[in-house]
Amino acid sequence: MPVIYTDGEIATLLQERKVLPFGLGDRAFRMKPKAGHTEGEATLLGDAGNTYRLILRQNARFVLDFSVILAVRVAESGRWHTNRLEGERFVGFHIHEATERYQAVGLNEDGYAEPTNRYGDFEGALTCMQQDAHIELPPGAQTRLF
Repeated sequence: MPVIYTDGEIATLLQERKVLPFGLGDRAFRMKPKAGHTEGEATLLGDAGNTYRLILRQNARFVLDFSVILAVRVAESGRWHTNRLEGERFVGFHIHEATERYQAVGLNEDGYAEPTNRYGDFEGALTCMQQDAHIELPPGAQTRLF
């Protein structure tokens, strides 16, 4: 049976403070080439004990085709649930949000999305994710992920 998060649980996960591993925040993500794009990821631990993955993808040819994804690991199942920022369903930039109602009807938890003007490039999307999901740099790190 799939895990269903309530809207309140999703909000709590987003509010949980998450710190990047030491050394990762003071240098660029190590982006590796993959089928038509580059990709990097990091595992983050939340203050409440949850484990997250921050996944970055950048199209190799089109600078405005990118994803910044925050996933939370479901401890009981080993399955990852994803809260995605992608440019596939709308013309322009948008933010996918995990919702209880999409899960309740059997759709992807991040099937709901809203257009946004909060970012216009890959680095801006990462900053937006950092703010929305309370991701912090480790003590002593520079102020930017890139």
